[in-house]
Amino acid sequence: MQRTIVIVGAGLAGLRVAEELRRAGFTGEVVLVGDENRLPYDRPPLSKQFVRGEVDDTTFKPAEFFTEQDIRLRLGVAATGLDSAARRLTLSDGEVLDYDELIIATGLRPRLILGLAEGPIPGVHVLRKHDDAAGLRAAIPNATRALIVGAGFIGCELTASFRSAGLDVVLVEPQPEPLAAALGEQVGALVARIHRAEGVDVRAGVGVTELIVEGGAVRGARLSDGETVDADLVVVGVGSVPVTEWLADSGVPLADPRAGGGVLADAVGRSTVEGVWALGDVAAWQHDGGPHRRIEHWTNAGEQARLLAAALLGGEVPPGPRVPYVWSDQYDIKIQVLGSTRGADQVEIIEDDGRKFLAHYFVNGVLTAVVGAGRPAQVMKTRAQLVENAKAAVPVR
Repeated sequence: MQRTIVIVGAGLAGLRVAEELRRAGFTGEVVLVGDENRLPYDRPPLSKQFVRGEVDDTTFKPAEFFTEQDIRLRLGVAATGLDSAARRLTLSDGEVLDYDELIIATGLRPRLILGLAEGPIPGVHVLRKHDDAAGLRAAIPNATRALIVGAGFIGCELTASFRSAGLDVVLVEPQPEPLAAALGEQVGALVARIHRAEGVDVRAGVGVTELIVEGGAVRGARLSDGETVDADLVVVGVGSVPVTEWLADSGVPLADPRAGGGVLADAVGRSTVEGVWALGDVAAWQHDGGPHRRIEHWTNAGEQARLLAAALLGGEVPPGPRVPYVWSDQYDIKIQVLGSTRGADQVEIIEDDGRKFLAHYFVNGVLTAVVGAGRPAQVMKTRAQLVENAKAAVPVR
């Protein structure tokens, strides 16, 4: 009897695991469910090339691909409930899908603050989906001064995009430096330097306490240090939360929200509920025998898809530790992160010419990550060493 595999989430992770299942020879039914009424598309360009008007379409595959691969698409509908005992998934349009194996790849949604949960505020945006980016792209020509709340990767990329469009930009980050949570304060200060050199007003160590709305639109914000910032375009990027509310009462175990949340899964994406798997941004996998945690990296989705598809189909699971990789394009500089900066007790700046830089991260004297800005060759030549070190390392808890 042919099995039916239902994948909930038509983003990068969902698409990649569907591809891997077919590549591995699975001939049963594959159903890909997505809450957006569009084909799977690439998200990283949304904060860069798309919002700047340099590209119009970031779709991964044309419609013909799904026909050729016999992947059934259910787009424009969201998962609303799961009966894991009966192996039945309920969709927002009332359809019920029976499955043999369910793969959860629902990703994240932006965390809402500043009253946004009560409804939209004209001039205030978040960025996660294509429609969010389209709204920002349309707003840029009519704006003069932008406020970015949150200096993570997306906030920093949007800051660079807005500056290239000629907007004055204020970048506000509660952490001591931009990207401090991901790269640490020392390297975060070097990122702040890049933005200040481009004319950005970087305000680190402060937050936004209130948005100023006048005449039905945003006019600025009050900061936690008592300052007031004028702005006619505001983007809130203060993190995201896993899309898991539809799993209530399903029996599928979830991680503690205080630890990042997400669907708990083992090192190949298998949950403790029979027939339920998870991957991508929504999944908290167990890594190298250590704790469960989510990894929100573009490359991670593809790596997890290969492991999950092999395990689900009973094939040989690719061995060996994986070295995480993430990149971010800001102005003319590509910032690359190879390895894990988590738990680093020493950061050494290897190169710094006042704009471009290279930093090494160590745990107990062992190199665990390299971060470079405008130094691609120097970053990538450390990959072999990082792989060897990861094989011998005790998991960072």
